[in-house]
Order: sequence, then C-alpha cells, then structure tokens
Amino acid sequence: MIDVVALGEVMLRLDPGEGRIRTARSFQVWEGGGEYNVVRGLRRCFGLRTAIVTALADNAVGRLVEDLILQGGVDTSLIRWVPDDGIGRTARNGLNFVERGYGIRGALGVSDRAHTAISQLRKGDVDWDSVFSAGVRWFHTGGIFAGLSDTTVDVADEAMTAARRHGVTVSYDPNYRPSLWAGRGGAVAAREVDLRLARQADVVVGALGLAGAYPGGVRAGADEVPDALASVAVLLPDAKVLATTLREVPSAGVNDWSSAAWSAETGFVTGPRMPGLHVLDRIGSGDAFAAGLIHGLLGGTGLERALAYGTAHGALTMTTPGDVSMASLAEVEALIAGGSAHVRR
Repeated sequence: MIDVVALGEVMLRLDPGEGRIRTARSFQVWEGGGEYNVVRGLRRCFGLRTAIVTALADNAVGRLVEDLILQGGVDTSLIRWVPDDGIGRTARNGLNFVERGYGIRGALGVSDRAHTAISQLRKGDVDWDSVFSAGVRWFHTGGIFAGLSDTTVDVADEAMTAARRHGVTVSYDPNYRPSLWAGRGGAVAAREVDLRLARQADVVVGALGLAGAYPGGVRAGADEVPDALASVAVLLPDAKVLATTLREVPSAGVNDWSSAAWSAETGFVTGPRMPGLHVLDRIGSGDAFAAGLIHGLLGGTGLERALAYGTAHGALTMTTPGDVSMASLAEVEALIAGGSAHVRR
C-alpha cells in the first residue's frame, strides 16, 4: 500500500561540484524534480511508502533515472514508459545542469527538458481511479509539472479531481519557473494555472508565491507575511493549510531560513528561525520543507510542529549536494530540539 503519490517530471541533474557548467570536464549525476523530491524525502527521511507518476523514454538514460529512483526507495510501478526512437525526436528524458553557487555568485540552473516524455502526458493516459483506490492517503503535484506543456495542466487537474473524489488529501506547490512559461504567456498564464489548480488543493506549499498580481510578485518582510497569506486565503477559500518558506540570501553560502503557515483552525503560525544558515546546495530545500510539512500533517502533529519538521528538513537538505534529502528523521528531530554541529561519536 502506498501512503503518498506525486505527479511530476524526474530529470537527471548534472552537477559540476564546485566548478562552473561552462568550464566543467566532469559532472556528478543525481536525480531530481520538484514533485519527485517531496516523495523521495518522505520515503528516505520519514519512512512513508511513496510512488511517483511520471513518464520516461525507454532507453539507457531513462533506465538510469529509474535506477536512481529505486535507490531512493520510491515505487516505480506507476512510471509510464515511452518507446525510444533512437535520437529523442518524439520523446526524450530531461536533463538539468545545476551550479550550486558560492558567495556573491548565485546558484544557476540550465534545464534541457523540451519535448520530454512526461511533457506529452495527456488526460486519460493514467487510470487515476485505480491509483487512488488502493489506500493512498496523500497526493502531491505542482506548478513545475503543470508548466511543462499545454496538456500537463489538464493532467494535473484530472489527477487532483480524482484524488478528491477518493477522499485523498491533495497538496500543490506553485513553484514558478520563468523558463517554463517563456513564450507561453509568461507569469500571467502561470498565475491562471496556479489558481485553477491550487483551488483544488487542501494544502498549498509555497503559498506566498500566489500573493500579488503574478508569481513571486510579492517580497514580503517578516511583518507583512501574515497579511500576504491572508490575501491568498481569500483566493483559495477551500484550502485548509497555506504554508511557505521564508528565505533571505545575504550570500549563496549563507541564508536566513524560516517558515510560516496559516490555517482556519490556528490562524497564522511561524516556524523555527535559522539565521545565518550555512548552505552547501540550496536546490531542493523547498521540496524538503514540503516533505517535512506533509509528514507532520499526516501524523497529526499539529501545524506548528509540522512547520518545524519542514523547516528542519529543508535546512538539513541544504547541507548536502544534490536535489534530494540525505537527512535522517533522528537528525531532523535533533535539530528541532536545538541540536548543534558538534561531532557525534
């Protein structure tokens, strides 16, 4: 039985380590994807049984992605395999080149993901009633998947509708990526999609991105976050929880990290504050936050404790390379309890 299912693209991340993409002679390979990272963290750190609905071209690169997913413990039985034509003319697998950044040089992502197998997914390709009738408790997707093509929006809508029909809790992360919407309506089109899909979600992660006239249009100071989330709550009257990370970036290697959330039951709640957090690789930290939050909400810990799980898990994910979490539940709970970086023997 699967606890949590996610819908999204899984790409190969090619990491030049401390170097630059444009001068690299070797890359370390990881798997990653906004929606996938959440279920991977839920499986590896929090011990939940998870699965990913995605599509891959059936060639050696696709099988490498599958092998990495298997190493992460995520169920692969819902992967849709698309025949390979030999050169990727009709369907291919996505690549994501990512620099971690250092000091005044921010992280840089260069994705190569047009015409991927998952971007061609259409309504009716997945039997969602079969997926959700097997005891699934939570479904997660987001704006990265929805922004892949004109058809993926409808697939996300179809999946969310089916999940709600089966009584499955639904979460959505807007996760706006300008590169996905260039030439396709930009931020205005992305916002329309986000509002359409977020209105079907019980939990919205990254909810601050829905404040303002376009995605990421509001840069709220700490004292402005409650009003910003309240404005989002008006747009999403059926949402039970709105959550967001809060990050200031003095440099690529040092971030001020925290979180906040709103629910009708609790009102505005803040997460732990972690100023001056030293960062090795920030990519995937928002997804790790979502995983910790979902773990807490599924476990009935209450919103404040769930925020703490998310904040601590996101912080620990920034201390290791790659998109995916390498943290353990014991490390997360120790950090919540005020743990330090002293050597453990």
